[in-house]
Order: sequence, then C-alpha cells, then structure tokens
Amino acid sequence: MDLQFTQEELDFQSEVREWLKRNYSEDIRRRYVNSPNGHLTREDHMSWQQALYKQGWAGINWSKEYGGAEFTAAQKYLFNKEMSAANAPSVVAFGEKMVAPVIMAFGTDEQKEKYLPDILSSKVWWCQGYSEPGSGSDLASLTTKAEDKGDHYLVNGSKTWTTMAQFSDMIFCLVRTSQEDIKQKGISFLLIDMHSPGIAVQPIVTLDKSPEGHQEVNTVFFEDVKVPKENLIGQEGKGWTYAKYLLEFERGNGYSAELYSQLEKIFNVAKTKDVGNNTLFEDTNFIEKAAEIEIQINAMEATELRILGSFSAGQNVGPESSLLKTRGTEIGQLITELAVEVVDYYAIPFNNPGPGIGHNEPPIGSEFANNSAPRYFNYRKASIYAGSNEIQRNIMAKLVLGLT
Repeated sequence: MDLQFTQEELDFQSEVREWLKRNYSEDIRRRYVNSPNGHLTREDHMSWQQALYKQGWAGINWSKEYGGAEFTAAQKYLFNKEMSAANAPSVVAFGEKMVAPVIMAFGTDEQKEKYLPDILSSKVWWCQGYSEPGSGSDLASLTTKAEDKGDHYLVNGSKTWTTMAQFSDMIFCLVRTSQEDIKQKGISFLLIDMHSPGIAVQPIVTLDKSPEGHQEVNTVFFEDVKVPKENLIGQEGKGWTYAKYLLEFERGNGYSAELYSQLEKIFNVAKTKDVGNNTLFEDTNFIEKAAEIEIQINAMEATELRILGSFSAGQNVGPESSLLKTRGTEIGQLITELAVEVVDYYAIPFNNPGPGIGHNEPPIGSEFANNSAPRYFNYRKASIYAGSNEIQRNIMAKLVLGLT
C-alpha cells in the first residue's frame, strides 16, 4: 500500500489549513474548546456546517450526483486531519453521514429531492430513533409501533438516548409495523417530523452536564403521532436491512486524526508540567503509557487508510466498520484516562465552563484541564453506543473470521 501523498493532495491539505485560519471564527473556537465535551448551540453548529457547504466541502462522502464534495480517500483523510488539528467541530453525523446514505440507496426520487438538499446545506437538523427502554444492544426487540391507517401510520412508543433531539427537526426511526416469528422482519424505517403533534422530548441528565445546562441525550415519546405513508423508506418490513446499512456508516468513521490530535495535546501539557527535577514528558511511566497509545493509533491509521481506499473503489465499509468502531473507541478511552492522570487535581472541578467571551476571570487550570474530566466521563459511553463493542466482536467473528 502506497502511503505517500501526491503534490496535488498536499496542496489540498494546505488549502484546507488556510481556509480554516480564515473562516473558523475565534468566538466559535473558544466556545467549542472551553465547553465540556464540545457542546455548541444549534446555531453555532449549523452556521459552521453551512460555511463548509458554501466552500463546497459538505458531504465529503457524497457523490457529485447529489451535490456532494466526493472527496477521494486521501482527501478525506487529510481534510479530517486538518479539522482535528484546528480543533474544529465535527459535522453532526445524523443527517449527512447516517440517514442521507440510506435515502440515497433506498429512498424514492421524491424523497431524495425533498430531503437531501436540506441535509447537505444544514437547513434541517436530524436525530436517530433506534434504542428504546429495554431495547439497546438487542435492538430487534423494539416495540415502538406504527399502525397502518390507510394514508398514514399512527406511531406510539418511545426512543431513548436520543442525542440532540431537543434541537431536531426530523427523526429517522425504526418502528414495528407487524409481528413476525423472526422479529427483525416486522421492522420498518420511518422519517418523522419532530414538530408533529404527539411528540414530547424529555432530557436525560448525565454526569457531565455543564453548569449552563447543556446536555446531549433525551427520551422521545410518541403518542398517536400521524406519519404520512410517503415517509416510509423502501419497503415495509425491510427496516432491519436499512438499519444495518446505516450502521456501517455510523461505525465506519475515521478515528486516527482526532486521536493523534488529543494525544498531542497531552504531550504539550506534559512538556510543561514539572515532576521533581524533570518534566512529566521525561517521566518513564508516562512515556511508556503514551508510547503504547501512539503505537495503537499508528496501527489504527494504517487500517483506516486501507479501508478508506476501498471507498475509492466503490465498496462499502462492510464488517470492517465494526473493527474501526471497536478499536477507535477503546483507544479514545485510553487517551481520556491518560488526560485525567496528566492534569491531576485540576480535573476535580470538571464542570468549570471556563471564562466566557468577554470575561476576565482566569480558568481553573489550563484550557485542556478544564475539559479532561468531562470528556473522560462522557467517553465511557463510546464502547456502548452504535452497538456495544461486545456485539461488534460477535459481528467480526461471524462475518470476518467465519465463526458460528
């Protein structure tokens, strides 16, 4: 595998770097970096994504047929690397990276025309309705029901751990449209307007909630919610197939660029922290831990480049997405653990929001210390969401190794 970038690709990387310097506003950067877990307002997220859209860098995995940037594998890698180096917020995945590929693959022409342009230009905020109380890793046991009423479905039930539902205009949902001997066969894929009568959003307060009230996850309740038949994706009862297709994109993201960026921040803190007569960066115990993590990121990067190369050949991620998700989240958890160790007691006031724009009060500890504990607590969930890592190992055992 050739890991050398061409001059054209390196010129593209420089273009991204220079564009970020000109267009990534200091106000948004400070709010993003100082906020626990990168909480931003809906307006900040959407204005940033719309700036990328105006530059032609929205939908980096989308084909030009649908208005996407259609980056090559190398461009995707370099683009994500520069975004991470600049501490720029990631694109909210639910619309552009998750439901959009499903609409492209299985939606009608009318659905593509209706939904894809607004997703690409970030005019509509989406969330995901998969998990339910009692139906997490065993997702096929879901009970939210969509009853056929002729020209519409009547939806009743609930979805939980729904990230950013409080901001959302639309939700893509797995619902049960029939009872079958094989429970996966009775599931359908619906697009539901979050402003419909009968929908209620209830926040779930987690340990890392910030003093300003930012929180990520919610429970969404559906009580006699009318959903037009034209909001059904594909065929009734085929939702499980579409859900598995979507999960390839949810799990198959690149991790190494962000992991390198986080590790570099830890190195910078360690170089300035005194431990006896030396800095922490010279401490043998720290060096061993950091080196082990860096080796794992190196291996992760090589694997990502190989898999991203398959995209250029028109292939889907497939079961390799489970590998990326498992290793990426496990290494990420190791980094958050090391970060808390490095900042030491400055991690204790972990919900200090830092100085606001225009304030002159000093932060408690460094900018990095301010977010170390919130990220540590929040990232415990990473090995569970999008299918727990235990489930991912089962998938790899079956589909990659051929075990039964």
